[in-house]
Amino acid sequence: MKTGIIILNYNDYENTIKMLNRIKDFSCLSKIIVVDNCSTDNSVEKLKEYENKKVILLQAEKNLGYAAGNNLGLKYLEKNTSCEIAIISNPDVLVEESVLKELIHDIKTNENISFLGPKILENGYISKGWKFPKFSTELLSNMNFIGKYNAKFLRYKEDYYQDKINKVDVIHGCFFLARMKDFKKIKYFDSNTFLYYEENILAKKAKEKNLGIYVDVSVSVTHALSKSVDKSLKKVRKYKILKASQKYYIKKYMKLNFLGYALIRVFYYISLGICYLTFWI
Repeated sequence: MKTGIIILNYNDYENTIKMLNRIKDFSCLSKIIVVDNCSTDNSVEKLKEYENKKVILLQAEKNLGYAAGNNLGLKYLEKNTSCEIAIISNPDVLVEESVLKELIHDIKTNENISFLGPKILENGYISKGWKFPKFSTELLSNMNFIGKYNAKFLRYKEDYYQDKINKVDVIHGCFFLARMKDFKKIKYFDSNTFLYYEENILAKKAKEKNLGIYVDVSVSVTHALSKSVDKSLKKVRKYKILKASQKYYIKKYMKLNFLGYALIRVFYYISLGICYLTFWI
C-alpha cells in the first residue's frame, strides 16, 4: 500500500525543512506533500529548493487553517497519486522510520483500522487518544484557570490499554495515519474550523460512518507543541479562534439543547473578559 505524508507549513520553514531532511529517504513513503498555508515569510522560496518527484510543494492562495490546508494536500493525493494511506503531520513532529513502518503495517494487517495514531510525547505529557467530551467538560473549558485541567477528564485510565492496538474515540491531530478510502468517505476534514477541535470533529464524522479509530501504544512520536501557532498568534486571538471552533463543534456535532448551548456561551464571554485582563495582547 503506497503511503503519502502531508506536512502543513505556515511561517515555519525551519521545522519543515528539518522534517524533510529526516524523512525524504524513508522507503515507506511514496509522496511527501508540503502545503504552504500562504506564509508571510520566505517559506515558499526556502521550500522550493526541496521539490523533486517525491517532494511536492503546494501553495494555498490564503491561510486556510489546519482543516482546509490539510484537505488541499489530501485532494492532491487523491487525484494525482495511487496512495492508499495518508499521513497527517505537523512540521514539528519527530518520527523514526521504524515507527512509521510499524504503523503502516498495523493498517495493512487490520481492516478494522481506518484512522491510527501512535503515542504522542508532548512536553512531558503522553497522549494516547481521548474520549469524546461531554457537556460538563465543554462547560469547564470556559472557566479560566480550571479549564486547563479539563483534559484529565477525557483521558482513558491506564488499564484501558490492554493491547498493543486499542480503540479510542479521538486521536491527536499532530500526527496520524488514515486509509484514503475512509478519509474520502467522511469528505476529509470539516473546513468550517480554522484551528482546534479538528480531531473531535473528524472522530464524530468517522463514528457516523462506523469507521474505527485506534492508537498503537507500542510506538511513539515526539511533538514540539505547536511552535508555528505560538509564533504566529497572540494569546487572546488564539483563545478566540479556539472558542469559535468550540462553538461550531457543540452546535453541529454535540447537538446541545438551547439552554446548554446558551450556558456555554455565557461562560465563554466571561472567560474572554478575564483573558483580556490577564493576557498580553
